[in-house]
Amino acid sequence: MSVPFVPGASNPGTMREDVGGGTLNALRNAVQRGARAALLSVRGGDATGDTVARTIEAAGIADLSVTFLDRVTPSYTALLDREGDVVAALADMELYEIAFAKQMRRASVRDAIARADAVLTDANLPVDALTRLASLAAGKPIFAIAISPAKAPRLSGVFPELSCLFLNRREAALLTGLAGSNTAAEMVAALRRLGIMRAMVTSGPEPVLCYDATSAFLLTPPTPPRIVDVTGAGDAMTGAAVAALLRGADFATAAREGVAAALLTLQSAKAVAEHDPRSFEAALALVPATVPLQTAGALHDA
Repeated sequence: MSVPFVPGASNPGTMREDVGGGTLNALRNAVQRGARAALLSVRGGDATGDTVARTIEAAGIADLSVTFLDRVTPSYTALLDREGDVVAALADMELYEIAFAKQMRRASVRDAIARADAVLTDANLPVDALTRLASLAAGKPIFAIAISPAKAPRLSGVFPELSCLFLNRREAALLTGLAGSNTAAEMVAALRRLGIMRAMVTSGPEPVLCYDATSAFLLTPPTPPRIVDVTGAGDAMTGAAVAALLRGADFATAAREGVAAALLTLQSAKAVAEHDPRSFEAALALVPATVPLQTAGALHDA
C-alpha cells in the first residue's frame, strides 16, 4: 500500500503476482546454495499452474507434482503496508487438503523419498499426509516450515521426527502457550517439551532464537538498507540453512547463512531473491556472530 492502512476502507496500492509457497521458495534458495532438489506437490490445470511449472523448471528443480485439470492452483494473497510488513493474508489451499494424502500413497512418491538425502515439508499438508511423509522418510533428516499459527499445530504429531523446525515467534507462542514476556530460555524449554529438538525462531527484526539438543543461541539479523517486501524471507532462511546443514555445516554456521539469505530477500521485490556466491558472501559478512543464550535477555514479539 502507498498510504497508512485503514481497516474497513479502500486503501490505494499496487498488485503484484509471484510464484511462491513456503517449500518451493525454500527449495529455490537451497538450489542457489548448491543443493539438488525435487518438488512433490499438487496444482490445478489453470494458467497459474502453468506458471508454477515453468518456475520450477527454470529453478533447476525436478518437478514430480501432479496436475488436477479441474482444480484451481493453491494461492496465497498478502496485504502489505508501506514498510513491507504483512497486514493480513489469505491462503486458499483447498487442493492440498483434498489431494495430498492420496498423493502420498503413490509409488512414485515413495520412490522419490527413498532416493532423497533429506525431506523438507511445510504445514500446508494435512495431518494424515504429514504422518505418512514422516513414515516414508524414517531415518532421513526431515525439515519443516510452520507456515502460520493456524497450521503449525498440524506438525505436532511429527515433532520428534523433525531435524529442524523453522517458525516465527507467533507460531512458537501458539504451540507453547507462552506470551511475549517470556524469556528466550523459557521458550526453548517449552519447545523442547513438545519434542522439538532443534529449531530456528524468527521475530521480525529481533534476534533469531536457535537451539538444538545441546546448545542455544541468539543471532541478530543485520538491518537492511531498505525493506522492499518481507514475503519469502523466512523461506529463504530455511532454504539456505538446510543447504548448509546438508553439506555438513554446524548449526551456528547454517543459521548465519540462513539469516544472510533472508537479508537478501527482504531487499527484493520477489519472494525468492536471485543471488550468486559473491552477493551471498557480501550479505553473510554483515551477519554477526551468534551469542550464547545465557548472555541474552528476553525474546520479544515482532
